[in-house]
Amino acid sequence: MNKYIGTYSSLVFDCDGVILNSNHIKTEAFRVTSLPWGDVAAADLVAYHIANGGVSRHRKFTYFLETILPKRVSTAVPGFDRPSLDELLFNYAQLVHGGLMSCCVAEGLEELRLKTPDSNWCIVSGGDQAELREIFSARNLDHFFDGGIYGSPDNKDTILAREMALGNIRSPALFIGDSRYDHEASKRAGLDFVFVSGWSDVEDWKSYTSSNRLDSVNKIADLLL
Repeated sequence: MNKYIGTYSSLVFDCDGVILNSNHIKTEAFRVTSLPWGDVAAADLVAYHIANGGVSRHRKFTYFLETILPKRVSTAVPGFDRPSLDELLFNYAQLVHGGLMSCCVAEGLEELRLKTPDSNWCIVSGGDQAELREIFSARNLDHFFDGGIYGSPDNKDTILAREMALGNIRSPALFIGDSRYDHEASKRAGLDFVFVSGWSDVEDWKSYTSSNRLDSVNKIADLLL
């Protein structure tokens, strides 16, 4: 981030760990959903999930079934004696929904919206798009994001490229995220980036932001300072 926040034409927000304090909710849901295959396989999935923040649940469960299970439980037959991919996705969504409806929302959103009246805001998340739109509507957050709320099945690179081509995300633009993937996607798209650390799953975020010369804030409200 090399500009005053009010000079950006577009602000692009990740959801989990930035707008909602929901990273821990999704981590636990991955663990519980994969437990039918045992603690070790579930721990492997959790580790993969944390290392790949911002990647869709579909891709993570596919990796679980195709890579982790053959190594940990070679006799498992998804859809026969264990849940299938569709069942995993359904069970995960059921676990996550309640948490997303009740978790903390970042402070300072309304004040930041007032401070950036000429910027369009959008959500670009690895979360399920339909789920995101339902949650944001139910929690009366959708009105902040006049540029739209976007998520999987499209990945962040695809969403950013599409919305920039449509003129919805306009330069100069700032991506506000909490993961390596957020930073990498923003860099590939040519957006400025600021790392939000307070709810992030990235344990070594200090060294990551330092080595990549990234600005960081603890929370959204710090962008008002």
